[in-house]
Amino acid sequence: MATVALQNISKSFDDTQVLNNINLSIEDREFIVFVGPSGCGKTTLLRIIAGLEEASEGQIIIDGEDVSSAHPVDRGISMVFQSYALYPHLSVFENIAFPLRVAKVPEAELNQRVEHAANILQLTNRLQHKPGQLSGGQRQRVAIGRSIVRNPKVFLFDEPLSNLDAALRGDMRVELASLHQDLNATMIYVTHDQVEAMTMADKIVVLNAGSVEQFGSPMELYHHPRTKFVASFIGQPNMNFIAATLTASDDTSCSIDADDLGALTLPVAPVEGSHGDPVCLGIRPEDLSLATDGDAGGFIMKVKVLERLGGIAIAYGSIKSQASDSQSFKAVLPGDVQVAPGEEIRLHVEPSKCHLFSDQGIAMRRLKAEV
Repeated sequence: MATVALQNISKSFDDTQVLNNINLSIEDREFIVFVGPSGCGKTTLLRIIAGLEEASEGQIIIDGEDVSSAHPVDRGISMVFQSYALYPHLSVFENIAFPLRVAKVPEAELNQRVEHAANILQLTNRLQHKPGQLSGGQRQRVAIGRSIVRNPKVFLFDEPLSNLDAALRGDMRVELASLHQDLNATMIYVTHDQVEAMTMADKIVVLNAGSVEQFGSPMELYHHPRTKFVASFIGQPNMNFIAATLTASDDTSCSIDADDLGALTLPVAPVEGSHGDPVCLGIRPEDLSLATDGDAGGFIMKVKVLERLGGIAIAYGSIKSQASDSQSFKAVLPGDVQVAPGEEIRLHVEPSKCHLFSDQGIAMRRLKAEV
């Protein structure tokens, strides 16, 4: 397949800057996911790689060749869009074969490629059906099959699952991950859904306001977010953030005062700052537990809503904070926990599992976290 290198990619639409000096190196056969909120530039970046948009600055290198000025057809890429874009009057076979017919591929080779793609995507018994006779997931597989038959160097996916219902999205995530293993291909995938990113990617690119916030493996971003933005975007439910004050620090730890949580000493290396500076404490809901009589300390959360999801339950409520009398808070608890809305529970967290951010949103490096 191919490597992809993005070198100093910037993009402006008139006076609006949408991408700012993007530099990425994507290895052969990696599954890379661009993730971020709406308007962060992820789809624009994908379209620039595809050649559907022209970068204002920078170069795109695919398999060692500069394709910045190349026509999309000449880049060795294939793109699957959010809409299926199938021809309703053509059979599944002809929809998959369409790009090969345009390229005037000999009939014997065309048949072999279509049958190979249909076999990979489990569409062999649907080849004579029309798109209207297929489920949403099957239609998406037809669109993917149309990409496979072109034998591209790089597959590009632009939010291909967003039109599917929740259960089908889960199934298709598994199918796409399996497809990546079967094809052994380089794939770049765009989504706003961090669950898709965490479950499918070899590496994730978190984009924010046209810039790369962080690029790394899913668990690296989960355990070691470089910024408060990444910490808030990766993980489900989202990380809790609590205003705190820095009270002491050395090379191996920082001590903070976080009001309702009291004094905590965290194993993090401090960034520049002085005692008394405001900082932000981050706690993942899944790192919390119900405090027992043997636990020292703990803090009180008032539960407002409890979502029971079988093996776990997610409690939504509030705690006291420096910023206000109450602050929204989330905790992941055992599925059979006996808690009712309106009740107060005492929670415990290990300081080594906490995150700490400067007032500018920059993470203080955690020294004792597992990846």
